[in-house]
Amino acid sequence: MPELPEVETVRRGLTALVQGAKINSVAVPYPKAVVSDLTDFQTDLVGATIDQIDRRGKFLLFRLSNQKTLVSHLRMEGQYSVEPVGATPHKHTEVIFSLDDDRDLMYNDTRRFGRMQLVPTGKEYQEVSGLAKMGPEPTEADLDITYLTSILAKSHRKIKPFLLDQSNVAGLGNIYTDEVLWQTKVHPETLTDHLSAEEVANLRQNIIQEINRATVHHGTTVHSFSNVFGEVGQFQNELDVYGRAGEPCRRCGTTLVKIKVAQRGTTYCPKCQVQK
Repeated sequence: MPELPEVETVRRGLTALVQGAKINSVAVPYPKAVVSDLTDFQTDLVGATIDQIDRRGKFLLFRLSNQKTLVSHLRMEGQYSVEPVGATPHKHTEVIFSLDDDRDLMYNDTRRFGRMQLVPTGKEYQEVSGLAKMGPEPTEADLDITYLTSILAKSHRKIKPFLLDQSNVAGLGNIYTDEVLWQTKVHPETLTDHLSAEEVANLRQNIIQEINRATVHHGTTVHSFSNVFGEVGQFQNELDVYGRAGEPCRRCGTTLVKIKVAQRGTTYCPKCQVQK
């Protein structure tokens, strides 16, 4: 699943390619991709200009000139591509936005899990459930140490599913959660209220730095992620634990172990990350 760095990479690419373009027509080969009323979705988008593309957590928000916002969640393998107008759709193209500059913006999704919803701008946090409950962005400005300390102490959950929960911190998924827990030397099954103040501070800093580093490298390509230019991410070359089970820990040399935590494959170092 694309995590925050991958979605931010897509946002930046879309901004460069389609910001300012006007939508002439909309085709929806796979209607289940659209949560909104399909007729309204197609009608309301026609004639609208893409003024800006924002991101909140793993959601893309296309700000339109008609005071509507198109909310797009890529889920597992959703991708956007920009093609010459009338180009043959991809095998798994679900939505096609024909633009006024002789290009088509296509949404393609092999797994067909991605969803779009058109809402009035300013109402997206009330009408899109995933946005309404989302926690702070993993940045210096938003992820406050007092907030993180408080919710960790109140939770009494295993730290990995806690971090995967978007209502606690926005944008983290399986890859970067494994990475930041390794960096912080915290076992993925450690209970949140068992973390020391120093561990909480280190965890916060590692989350912020790791997400920023991954974004600089245009995200991680593990299976099929690519940006709107068709380019794969590069951060998979920087990963310390994810995808490296059975290999030596880069910090202590101990063989990395893979287990299941909250039904997610989880890689950690049994020497560096001792469960409390």
